[in-house]
Amino acid sequence: MIRYRRRYWLLAAALSALAGFIDANGFVHLGGYFVSFMSGNSTRLGVGLASQLDAAILAGGLIALFVLGVIIGAVINRAGDKPGSMRVLFLVTAALAFAALLASFGRTFFGVAVLASAMGAMNAVFQRDGEVSIGVTYMTGALVRMGQRIALALTGGPKWEWAPYALLWAGLVMGAVLGAWSYAWAGLDGLWCAAGASAVLTLIFSRLRA
Repeated sequence: MIRYRRRYWLLAAALSALAGFIDANGFVHLGGYFVSFMSGNSTRLGVGLASQLDAAILAGGLIALFVLGVIIGAVINRAGDKPGSMRVLFLVTAALAFAALLASFGRTFFGVAVLASAMGAMNAVFQRDGEVSIGVTYMTGALVRMGQRIALALTGGPKWEWAPYALLWAGLVMGAVLGAWSYAWAGLDGLWCAAGASAVLTLIFSRLRA
């Protein structure tokens, strides 16, 4: 993440906040399952296989949909350049609007399925050499890197290289707080706000220098 200019740190944190907002909506609506945090769903899959097959099927389905989104995003942004990233953001925005529309018509099951794929695709926004360079929908890697950079700072290394990872993590947490509030007030209709925010972030990204 530190290889990017600082303006991209802010964009990544904003996308992470958007992912947190969406994941909180999915988590509350599904009663403890995630649309972006697949480590949690993998644990639910394992527990379900041991005790409750229906739970395993739901967790496994969400994982499969997320991976499908990752594949689509990686194909769209195969070159890892700005035009590819723009196409991914357009796709995510369209998917979020479609999910909100499905939810508005009572098709929440299909809406949540679209959300899981959209979250998978979002990780292809920051992609280099076929690899995700900034994961915006999951924080384990960011927290590990933050801890490593803090260790370097404590042992005479750069003092502030941990800050971008902390910013990324904080974005997801704050987005989750807003998502939980939104769901309490408006249910999945709050996804329209997510679609609008994604459109704004897409516009901002289009104006950033590559």
